[in-house]
Amino acid sequence: MASTSTYPLPRERALILGVLLALAAVAWLLLLRQSLGMDRAMAMGLTAGMAAPLFLAMWLAMMVAMMFPTAAPMILVFARVAAGRREREQPFVSTWVFVGGYLVVWTLAGVLAYLLAVAGERLADRSMWLMDHAAQFGGLLFVAAGVYQLSPLKDVCLGRCRSPMAFVLHAWRDGAGGALRMGLEHGLFCLGCCWLLFAILFPLGVMNVAAMAAITALIFAEKSWAIGRRVAQAAAVALIAYGIVVALVPDALPSI
Repeated sequence: MASTSTYPLPRERALILGVLLALAAVAWLLLLRQSLGMDRAMAMGLTAGMAAPLFLAMWLAMMVAMMFPTAAPMILVFARVAAGRREREQPFVSTWVFVGGYLVVWTLAGVLAYLLAVAGERLADRSMWLMDHAAQFGGLLFVAAGVYQLSPLKDVCLGRCRSPMAFVLHAWRDGAGGALRMGLEHGLFCLGCCWLLFAILFPLGVMNVAAMAAITALIFAEKSWAIGRRVAQAAAVALIAYGIVVALVPDALPSI
């Protein structure tokens, strides 16, 4: 296992962080362009009228835009430990193998999200009752997201994401396969933190860029601020309260 000595890595750190933020910026531009190119009726659908390849492409763009900035501390810590091994002439792996494992988890999550969205649209097409009560179901989803914010599973996943060095040192595996496994593990913890926050995008409009930005800010605060756990709890109260309002007053759910 690599030592925990500090390796400033000014050039490598700047390069990795610059690439992550550049990819996130490009992804935000793609999402904004796609959103502006949709009419309201299409954008409010669960799949936003997109076939599977386009939906998955937009899902990955959304993940890169929203999650790369919040995952940057973990990725930089992995790079720091890998650089320490390199300086001691020990076997090391490119940081991007770790990132690749992270992407695999979110890609599979996108596939599942698309299948569920298609199933939801088909059910709605067959039931006028579901169509008429779509907003109320959206309100219940907000309540569920708020309750999950207070759950032990959320707390465990958030704890792993808030402690990058502890995670890397505890989960370290040698070799490319080990780095990929670490990326998968971190991706699963990250997904465990955020999956219902992503889910509430469906009632808000899957291409609602303003909602994406708000959720990104919340995730970043949860993971990075000293009061991150309190932020998560405050968000829980807000989500539950808003969900109840939407369930009672469907017009409270905004259009995009």
